[in-house]
Amino acid sequence: MSIPDSVAEYELLQQVACGSERAFGQLFMCYHQWLISHIFRLTGSMAQAEEVVQDVFLKLWVNREVLAGIQRFKPYLFVLSRNHAVNVLKKTIKERLQRQQWEQAHELYPLNNEDEPAHTWYTLLDEAIDQLPDQQQKAYLLSRYEQLTYAEISGKMNISRETVKKYIQLAIASITAYIKKKMAELKVLLFFLFF
Repeated sequence: MSIPDSVAEYELLQQVACGSERAFGQLFMCYHQWLISHIFRLTGSMAQAEEVVQDVFLKLWVNREVLAGIQRFKPYLFVLSRNHAVNVLKKTIKERLQRQQWEQAHELYPLNNEDEPAHTWYTLLDEAIDQLPDQQQKAYLLSRYEQLTYAEISGKMNISRETVKKYIQLAIASITAYIKKKMAELKVLLFFLFF
């Protein structure tokens, strides 16, 4: 479906703002592929691009009343999706940096062999995942290990996409808290062992 002219687009936005699911479906079909191409250029990952686009369209639907006042939708959509993609990338980078910092910090205290810091990291990660409630654990593993999108996980688990997102957010928060707690305990132990 091609991108509509400004008059047709305005009418479509008004219908979406009034709650028309059919009009929202048309809007989605008009911009979905264009937006995925745009976000893919930013992320370099098709899975991340699809996830960002799904999040953006979900946000559009939840806040659909705002669409009634949008004069130029394509630039609005461009900025909204770019900002969300940048936030997703920042979060991904932050998670990688935290992991690298943890690994570097534990290299200062080598234990029996040079693979021990990585082994300790994965052991803690496994323990943290094991502590999760079943549904959170399943959603997290499907996302991180099988690299499935929220939509794919939603289909596999027979739950809404928003529930999948919430489960993964809760899982990440629980895993982070668990690992931080165990790392603090490990640092105290290492301090007493070496000083």
